[in-house]
Amino acid sequence: MSDDFIIELKDDVLHITINHPERGNAMSDPMINELGDIVEREHEKVRLFVLRGAGEDFCVGRASMKGARPAAPEAYDVRTMSDHVFRCYGLLRRSSAPVIAVVQGKAAGFGYALAAAADITLASDQAVFSIPEFGHNIMPTMVMSSMIDRVPLKALMYNVWTSQEITPERALAIGSISDIVPHAELDTRVDALIERLVGKPKPAVLAVKEYGVNAQAIDMSKAVNFARSLHAMVNSSSQMKRGH
Repeated sequence: MSDDFIIELKDDVLHITINHPERGNAMSDPMINELGDIVEREHEKVRLFVLRGAGEDFCVGRASMKGARPAAPEAYDVRTMSDHVFRCYGLLRRSSAPVIAVVQGKAAGFGYALAAAADITLASDQAVFSIPEFGHNIMPTMVMSSMIDRVPLKALMYNVWTSQEITPERALAIGSISDIVPHAELDTRVDALIERLVGKPKPAVLAVKEYGVNAQAIDMSKAVNFARSLHAMVNSSSQMKRGH
C-alpha cells in the first residue's frame, strides 16, 4: 500500500482518504489505478466505503504526469490510455458496498467525477465544483460518463461548455451531490450517516445499491419485477426479521 492514500477500517466501513493535500489531492494515473484496485479487492468484504480528501480540498483533478506521450499516437492507443479512469468510475458504480463521498472544498474534473459517481455525496457549504476540461481543449467525455445518469443533459452540457465553477446549491439542484452541510458540521453529519447505515440490516443496504444501479438500464416492467424479487428476497432474510 502506498502513502498516496490513508486507509482505515472501522466497524466494517473502509475509509479512504486521498493523501496529497499539498496539490489539492490531484490524482496521478497510478493513484487512480490503486483506488480502483482497493474498491475491486474490498467491495464484497465491507459494508461501506467513505472517500475523502486530506486538507482543504476533495480532489482538484488529475495530476500532471512526467514524461511525454508518443508523438501522434494512433486513435486506438489514445483510447486505451484512459481506460484506467473509466475502470475506476465503473468499479465505484458496480461496488457491492455503497460509496459515500465527502467534499469539503474543491472538486474539479476527475475529482468532481468521483464525487458524482459515489452513491451518496455530502458536500460542505464551502465546496466548489467544476469541469474545467473544455476550457483547456481537453475532451470532457470521461467526466461526463460519470454523470450521464445523474445530471440532466442540458445542465451537464452547460457545465462542460462553460467550465464555470458552481456552488454546492447548484450541484445539488442538478443531482450531482446528495446534500449540503454546514462546513463545521460535515464530519458530524458523515458520522451520523455512517452510524445509520451500519445500524440497518446489511441485505437491505446492499439491495438499495443493487436496485439503484441496475433498474435504470431496463424497461419499466422489468424494473418492477426486479423490485418485486429483491423485495421478497431481502425481506425474508433472517437479518431483516431480526430488525423487525
